[in-house]
Amino acid sequence: MKKSVYVLGFLALFTLSTASLFKIMHWPYAGILIFIGFFLLNFGFLPTLFYKLYKKDAISN
Repeated sequence: MKKSVYVLGFLALFTLSTASLFKIMHWPYAGILIFIGFFLLNFGFLPTLFYKLYKKDAISN
């Protein structure tokens, strides 16, 4: 579980940084990469992170 959080976070941030480079250089597919990056961040990384933090807090209480 811990590894999946890090992998999703890395993929989301790598995609967003690549998309920003594409956008600055006016290369094609920048919009698609931005969409994929935000999708991974909002529907992959953040829910997994919050679930992990919730489970960690529930176990400690």
